[in-house]
Amino acid sequence: MKRICLWALLLCLPVLTQAQKNLVQLQKDFVDLRFGMFIHFNIPTFMDEDWADPDASPALFNPTKLDCQQWAKAAKTAKMSYGALTTKHHSGFCIWDTKTTDYNVMHSPLKRDVVKEYTQAFRSNGLKVMLYYSILDTHHKLRPGYITRQHIDMVKSQLTELLTNYGEISALIIDGWDAPWSRISYDEIPFEEIYYHIKSIQPNCLVMDLNAAKYPAEALYYTDIKSYEQGAGQHISKETNRLPALSCLPINGAWFWKTKFPNEPVKDPAVLVKDNLVPFNKAYCNFILNVAPNREGLIDANALAALQKMGELWTEKATSSNLPTYDAPVISSNLAKKRPANGSWSNDMDIFDFGNDDSFRTSWRSNPTVKNPWYEVTLDKVQPFNLISVYVTQDEITAYQVEYFNNGKWHPLAVKNRAGKAKIHRFPTVYGEKVRMRIDGYKNPPSIAEFGVYNERN
Repeated sequence: MKRICLWALLLCLPVLTQAQKNLVQLQKDFVDLRFGMFIHFNIPTFMDEDWADPDASPALFNPTKLDCQQWAKAAKTAKMSYGALTTKHHSGFCIWDTKTTDYNVMHSPLKRDVVKEYTQAFRSNGLKVMLYYSILDTHHKLRPGYITRQHIDMVKSQLTELLTNYGEISALIIDGWDAPWSRISYDEIPFEEIYYHIKSIQPNCLVMDLNAAKYPAEALYYTDIKSYEQGAGQHISKETNRLPALSCLPINGAWFWKTKFPNEPVKDPAVLVKDNLVPFNKAYCNFILNVAPNREGLIDANALAALQKMGELWTEKATSSNLPTYDAPVISSNLAKKRPANGSWSNDMDIFDFGNDDSFRTSWRSNPTVKNPWYEVTLDKVQPFNLISVYVTQDEITAYQVEYFNNGKWHPLAVKNRAGKAKIHRFPTVYGEKVRMRIDGYKNPPSIAEFGVYNERN
C-alpha cells in the first residue's frame, strides 16, 4: 500500500510543485509558444470519417505501429513547441486508461495508454503538452435531452484523470460546448464549475473552448484563449485582434486521417508559413496545425515532408509578446439570458427580446426618435451579481448609467463609461431583481446585441 501511495504522489509531483502564475502571464506564455501540432487520432481514424459511429466497437482501434516519438520528432522538424492530442472526440472513445468507462483504448486490441505515450514522447523532445477533450459524447448520451448530473460528474472525473496522471498540462482545448452543432449550453454542463475544477488540480492549465463563432472578437467569453477554427469559417483579424488567440487548421483536407491522404497533396508549406504562421504571431495569435496519424499510428510521408519544409522556411524569432490590456474572461452563467426584457421604443424587428436572447447576431435597437433610450432585464428573483456585460453592435454609445432595482427603488452602480463594443464592468456584489442601462449620449441610435448579468466566484 505504501508503494502505491508513493507512486501516486510521484505522478502528481510535477503539478504539486508547480509555481502558480497569474492568468495574464499564462496567456502571454501561450502566445509566445507560437506554433504547435494538433493531433486528431481516435476511433474516427479507423472509419474514414470525422464523426464516428458512437456504437463503433473498440476492436476497430488497432494502430499496429504506433510511435508517438515519430510525431514528436516531426513536430520538432517544423520548429513547433507543443502538441495537443484528442484524448476523447465527439463519439466518446477514450484513448487513455480511464476508470470512468469501458469504452476506452484498454479494451481495444492495442491495450496501451496513448495519452501516456504521447505525453512522454513530447516531453522527452522538449515540447509542451496540451490535451483536447470533447464535452459532446454521443456514446454516453452526453447530448441535448439526455444530460444528467452523472454526465457532469463523468466529465469532472475524466478531467481529473487527465490532469492528475500525466504531469503538467499547459492547456485543455475543449470542444463540443455551446456550439451550434452540439447545442450543449454552458448551463447544462456548467462552465464555471468545470473551469474551477480544472484550475483546482492544475492552476496553470489554460482552459480553451474551441467554439468562437458565437462570441465577439473584442472580449473573452468562456475561454482563457480566443480560438478560431478556420475550417468552420472563423478567421482572426490580423489587423485588429487584441486578445491572446489560437487559430487552427488541418494540413490535410480533414481533421482525422482518410485513406486518400497518402496520395493527396497536403497544404503548401510556404503558404502555411507566409499566410498563417508569420502574420498570426504578429497578431498575438498562436497557430496550431493538425497532422493526423494514419491507422498504423504513424504520420504519412507527405505530411512529414511538409513539416520539415515549414521548419526550413520559418525563421524563428524569440521575441516576447507584449499583450494589450483586456478584460479577464467571463465564465459564469448569464442570469439575464432569455429573461423578460423591456426598454424604450423600438421597431418590432429590433424588439427588446433580441438584446438578451443568447445570440450576438440579433439585437435590440432604439427607435431614432427616442432622446434618452434605456434597456432593462428582469431577473427571476432578487439575487447577487457582480458583473455586467453589454455588447453593442457599433461603438456608438458615448455616455451611460447602469442601475439595479431592489427594495422598491433603483440604485446606481459605480461604473465608469467604457468605449468599444464590449463594455464589461466588475464591481462589489450587489443584490437586485432588475438591471437597467440608461443611455445619455450616442452617435447613432443605440443597439444592444447582448446584455449579460453574472455572479462570478471571487
